[in-house]
Amino acid sequence: MRAKLIVFPIKGRNWCFSRSIDPTVAEAASAYTPNTLPELWKNISSSNSSSHNAELLIDFMSNKMNKAWMGFEKAPQGSVKNRIHGLGFKLLSRVKPSEIFLKSISKEVTHVEVTYPYSLNARLVRRRLRHIAMSGSIIHKRYLYGSVAILPLTSAFMVLPLPNIPFFWVLFRAYSHWRALQGSEKLLQLVSDSPNAENIQDMKESKTKSDHIEHMIKKPRNFPWVLQPSKELKELLQYENENNGLSKCAISKICKTFNLNTNDVLKFWRSM
Repeated sequence: MRAKLIVFPIKGRNWCFSRSIDPTVAEAASAYTPNTLPELWKNISSSNSSSHNAELLIDFMSNKMNKAWMGFEKAPQGSVKNRIHGLGFKLLSRVKPSEIFLKSISKEVTHVEVTYPYSLNARLVRRRLRHIAMSGSIIHKRYLYGSVAILPLTSAFMVLPLPNIPFFWVLFRAYSHWRALQGSEKLLQLVSDSPNAENIQDMKESKTKSDHIEHMIKKPRNFPWVLQPSKELKELLQYENENNGLSKCAISKICKTFNLNTNDVLKFWRSM
């Protein structure tokens, strides 16, 4: 599977990293996730891989939690479920945008196509991708262990007649950190394993305005990553506001042009 990544400066030294939305890929991934217990048991019974079975179980639980969350969203205004949804929405708004980006890099991704402004240095873009992947692997591994450690403590609230919000929140955070950890490790693998890539990259940097050399960057298919400078993205970055960052109008145009989630991109803008 090929993932299209969009990388660009959004505010000062803060960069935005986002994956282009592909509805067909999302539908294909959801088709492999079991929806019922019989389907889950059938898939687990037919597989001899313990790691694969564990991922199936986690995906099944995640799917159930997402459906329950959607039910809370549709609850009547002022009800307990509606208030729980409002509290959860506030907590989710504090999740770092880099975590959302790393979670979008699934294990099925085998190639990444990185689109970045034509004015940026390609080696710098690749270095920033490696940096966010390396730092993500360290941070999310630490938070994953922390979430799993306090999970038994939150289970003590099960004795209360109310929904055990702390338990489900910590469980969700553990799952989220696990997904982000897997994504960071996968991204680091993809942007690092490239035989003879540095030689081609040096050729591109020595002749940045040569279409022939730029075509050579895109041509090899055995590389796990492809760098694609975009003149259109460079032009959209020229619309800045008084705070030395992209205007919301420019962000909206970029998201529409490259099929990005506007809320996720705005989180990068607000995080500085």
